[in-house]
Amino acid sequence: MFRFLRPSAAAMLLACVLLVRADAAVAAGNPGGHCLVPPEAQAEDTSSPDVVVGTGTPGSCTSAEFVAAVAQGGVITFDCGPAPVTITLTETAKVFNDTGPRIVIDGGGKVTLSGGGERRILYMNTCDPEQVWTTPHCQDQDHPRLTVQNLTFADGDATGEDPDGGGAIFVRGGRFKVVNSTFVRNRCDATGPDVGGAAIRVLSQYQGLPVYVTRSTFGGGPALGNICSNGGGLSSIGVSYTVLNSYFSHNEAIGHGANPAQQGTPGGGSGGAIYNDGNTFTLRLCGTRVQENTANEGGGAIFFVSNNGTGQLEIEDSVLAANPSLGFETQGLPGIFLLGDPSPLIVDSVITAPEVQGAAPGLVALGALAWRRRRER
Repeated sequence: MFRFLRPSAAAMLLACVLLVRADAAVAAGNPGGHCLVPPEAQAEDTSSPDVVVGTGTPGSCTSAEFVAAVAQGGVITFDCGPAPVTITLTETAKVFNDTGPRIVIDGGGKVTLSGGGERRILYMNTCDPEQVWTTPHCQDQDHPRLTVQNLTFADGDATGEDPDGGGAIFVRGGRFKVVNSTFVRNRCDATGPDVGGAAIRVLSQYQGLPVYVTRSTFGGGPALGNICSNGGGLSSIGVSYTVLNSYFSHNEAIGHGANPAQQGTPGGGSGGAIYNDGNTFTLRLCGTRVQENTANEGGGAIFFVSNNGTGQLEIEDSVLAANPSLGFETQGLPGIFLLGDPSPLIVDSVITAPEVQGAAPGLVALGALAWRRRRER
């Protein structure tokens, strides 16, 4: 079933991982990722914005201005001066479903949106009547089409929110895409069997199309990770993700008791970086590094459960290294708990367990799962 790469190739790939400094400056994406990005996963054109937040100074870029811009919809850019700026929100920015239908928020690589450790940053929900119902099938409609790009989302917190999860961003319905963005120190509820997505939680996408996450970073170093009961980086139920040339590190799933919650526990603790649950969906990673994430229960890197066995897990040209699962994981797939896809596609990727103290570096490298596996469906 497996065809191993040459040991030298495995060692080289693993060495690239181990040489990355965890305290390096946080930048968007995996610099070693070179997977092809299809047009639909690329940044949107924002050269002719509908709304510009700010008038050229940091002080003009306020929470009120940003919240109003999101409510108006359309293409949103910022003019906050030449230096990087942080906008700390005093209320969550909410998309109205009868605007757009194309909504793009582009920070130009200089804007951080902060929840101040007190609130969720951005909210879109096609099934929330307060945000305007626009179709009789809110869970499966093609709008709004929300893109966030060239932004940093920091210190969002959705603890106690309803709907739950999505410390930085919560999305239900329409379409959603993330490009060249960074997520740090976001949080959501610390316990619960299915709550998740300290950075991003997505429920429902039009016709089951994937959420694209391109050249983005979740965590990036000690004290920068995103933390929730499940899914420190990404969380979804029945939603597909295509994650390209991105980086996940130091994210944590801190719940305990798993899902369903074990007797006497509040549940949760799975999917340190990514939590996928549901029936038919696909999780595809390409050119992505997932490193030093932790789950109290299952899947330090990835928790993937397809209840009816129709889900698909695909990992290509990626590195998953040192992602401890403190409770359980799938044998032969360190850092991954996989249920429901009997034949995952793993191509030209390195998957390693946390280094055993005292082990010789050469033995660690040779123990890496550097492999190419194909499946038939």
